[in-house]
Amino acid sequence: QVQLVESGGGLVQAGGSLRLSCTASGRTFSIYRLGWFRQAPGKEREFVAAVGWNVENTDYRDSVKGRFTISRDNAKNTVWLQMNSLKSEDTAVYYCAAALRVVGPYDYWGQGTQVTVSS
Repeated sequence: QVQLVESGGGLVQAGGSLRLSCTASGRTFSIYRLGWFRQAPGKEREFVAAVGWNVENTDYRDSVKGRFTISRDNAKNTVWLQMNSLKSEDTAVYYCAAALRVVGPYDYWGQGTQVTVSS
């Protein structure tokens, strides 16, 4: 089992920045991918960014490229999402997720942290 705990959400004005953190515990040695997803009210959960065991292997949804940066420290079992130039459409609950395989669905999810961007 893997447990994920997010932190760092909050209220920020448009154009501002936030940094989300997610710390994993449990069988952390089995984690290959760590990712961030988000779900806005009335919408489906969507992929935001992911990073593989090789921290240079990253992926982003198009709408956050150039604004968000995902990073990972395997020694600390922590993944971060630095969010800059925030827009109102970034408002959502952000979830951290862990996958045990190179491809396929994510296996474990955090409880989520609210990010609200005011315009």
